[in-house]
Amino acid sequence: MDFEPRATRKDITGALSRPEFFSYGVEAYEAWKKRSLTSDIIAEQKKVQEADLVMFQFPLYWFSVPAVLKGWMDRVLCQGFAFDIPGFYDDGLLKGKLAILSITTGGTADMYWKTGANGDFRYFLWPLQHGTLHFCGFKVLAPHISFAPEYASEEERKGMVASWAQRLKTIWNEEPIPCSPPWYFGQ
Repeated sequence: MDFEPRATRKDITGALSRPEFFSYGVEAYEAWKKRSLTSDIIAEQKKVQEADLVMFQFPLYWFSVPAVLKGWMDRVLCQGFAFDIPGFYDDGLLKGKLAILSITTGGTADMYWKTGANGDFRYFLWPLQHGTLHFCGFKVLAPHISFAPEYASEEERKGMVASWAQRLKTIWNEEPIPCSPPWYFGQ
């Protein structure tokens, strides 16, 4: 896609509402209301609007998403389009849509438990699943995680792909996770 991940003044095609003090969030919101965001942002927002399920497929980088995906979220999921104040979490503007993370890791599964070297996987899903996706109103499905595919045998990698393909066949029957602190952090 060659998507530009940097959120800059160039994202607003019209006049700024507060040219004396540039605030990206304020200006993107005002531009959204005036329909003066750049065409690449509008095109991506249209894709989200037309989708019932949005899948985010990415390799885990530093316990988060790659920079281009973070930039996509920053630019596309702006106030007015994805959320408003009020109008977030269960009342987010993307309510009625599903979202799922499909993640590959560099580490093995045993590294992502409470006692593993990286800690419980759910801890670092919280900001992304709850703080971004659920904040925008998405109902979030349990993530699909393929651990260390580059270190797996060919047979194990084929098993990972088959597992994902099988899950996709029944994904519409899945219940969203409860995006609440107990799901991520326990009682």
